[in-house]
Amino acid sequence: QVQLVESGGGLVQAGGSLRLSCAASGRTFSSYFMGWFRQAPGKEREFVAAISWSGGSTYYADSVKGRFTISRDNAKNTVYLQMNSLKPEDTAVYYCAADRTGESKYEYDYWGQGTQVTVSS
Repeated sequence: QVQLVESGGGLVQAGGSLRLSCAASGRTFSSYFMGWFRQAPGKEREFVAAISWSGGSTYYADSVKGRFTISRDNAKNTVYLQMNSLKPEDTAVYYCAADRTGESKYEYDYWGQGTQVTVSS
């Protein structure tokens, strides 16, 4: 089992940047496929990005491709989401998630509590 804690959210103006971090407990972080999701008020949770166990493969939603970058540091048990050129429509609670199998980049067994990102226009 793994516990996930997100940080780095906040208020930023449109066009600005934020870097989210997700720290994982345990000594087997490298055995988890990791993802980021977000949920805006009144909307369903949506996939943002995912990264494979070693970081060799990354996946992005079309809405963030070219603006967001997912990365991981297995030595630090942490996954990151660098968000550039932020838009008001990026406003949401951002969640990180972990899954051992990585069978689907949309399905995960473990979730963090979320961190709020607000982009002002």
